[in-house]
Amino acid sequence: MAFAINGKFTSQPVTGVQRVAYELTRAMQMRAAPGDKPEVFMPANAVAPGALLEPRRRFPWLRGTLWEQITLPIAARGVTLLNLCNTNPLFKRGQIVMVHDMAVCDVPQGFSRKFRMWYRVCFAMLPRTHATILTVSTFSKTRICHHLKIDESRVKVVSPGADHLDRIVPDPSVLKRLELTKDAYCVVVGSLDPRKNLRGVLDAIERLGHLGAVKFVIVGGKNPRIFNNDGADDHALHSQQVVWAGFVSDEELKSLYENAGCLVFPSLYEGFGLPPLEAMYCGCPVIASARTSIPEACGDAAMYCDATSADDIAAKIAQMMSDADLRRRYRAMGLQHAREFRWERAAQQVLEILYGQTGDRLTELAPSASAS
Repeated sequence: MAFAINGKFTSQPVTGVQRVAYELTRAMQMRAAPGDKPEVFMPANAVAPGALLEPRRRFPWLRGTLWEQITLPIAARGVTLLNLCNTNPLFKRGQIVMVHDMAVCDVPQGFSRKFRMWYRVCFAMLPRTHATILTVSTFSKTRICHHLKIDESRVKVVSPGADHLDRIVPDPSVLKRLELTKDAYCVVVGSLDPRKNLRGVLDAIERLGHLGAVKFVIVGGKNPRIFNNDGADDHALHSQQVVWAGFVSDEELKSLYENAGCLVFPSLYEGFGLPPLEAMYCGCPVIASARTSIPEACGDAAMYCDATSADDIAAKIAQMMSDADLRRRYRAMGLQHAREFRWERAAQQVLEILYGQTGDRLTELAPSASAS
C-alpha cells in the first residue's frame, strides 16, 4: 500500500468539509484498480457513513486530536498520508493535506481563540514539512499561498462534486412537518458562524413584509466550541416568516431543495460553497453572495447579491419569489451547471497527485466507472 487516508473525519458529523472527505474517499476507492484501493485509517469511534468505507482499518488508541497526532502517525509509518479535512499529524513527513480555506486567518473573529490558535499552528507547520497541499478553489489557493508564503506550484485545486445527491432519496414528509408549501418558501443553509451572514438574511426578511406568504427555512446549527455566537438565534425568533429547522437529514434537505422557491446563500466567506451547488443539482434556484469563492463555484447559474446589504438581499429575494418564469430559468441554468461537478473527476485528480507522489504508474488506475 503506497498511501493511506486520514479517517478522523469518520468520527465527526457530516458538514461541508466531512462531506468532501467522504465523497472523495468513496470515489477514489471505486476509481482505483482492484488490490490498489486506498485504505482508510479510522479511530475506534468511527460512525456511518464514513465507518462503512472499504477498505478500512481501525486503530483504537485515543480519540480526536490526540488520535490524529499520536496514533495515526505511528499507524502510517512508511506510507504517504492523505489528509482531507484541513489538519494532519504535525511532525510526519510524506503527507498530502487538503486545506479548504484560510478563514482562521482572513476572518479570525468568527472562531474561538482555542480553535484559531490550533489551526494556525497546523497551517504554520505545512511549509516546514514540505507537504503537498490540495484545496477546493482558486480563491482558496490564492489565500493559502498568501498566508503560508509558499509557491503556487505546491497547491493543487480539486473542485468538489455534487452528484452524491443521486444516491439520496428525498423525504417529502419534511414539508408537512415544517408546514411548508411547494415553491412558497426559501431555504437558508448555514450555522451561526458569522461568516454565513445569517443576521444579514434576517435583516432582509424584516424588509419583506409584503411577501407575507413566503417562509424562510433556516437549516443548520452551531458549535459553540468552534464558532462565536453573535446572537442571531435570538433575532430569528422575532419573525413569523422564519422556520428554524435545525439539522435535517440528507433526505429531508434534498426534498427541501427540490420544492423550494430558491436557496438564499449570502455568505461572507467560503472556501468553495457546496450548498449552492447542491441546491442547483436538485433544481433549486440560487441567490448567492458575490464574495470570495462563491462566483467561482456558481458561475453564471446564480443570481448574485451584495451580502453586506440587507436591502439588496431583500430586493433579490423579492425579485426571485415574485417571478415564476425567472425561477424556471435559474432552475434550468443551475441544473446544467451543477452537472459538471462530479466526484469521479475530483477523485481522478487526487489519485494522479497521489501516484505521482508515491512513484506508482498512472496506467494502473482502473477504467472509468461511475462514482454515484
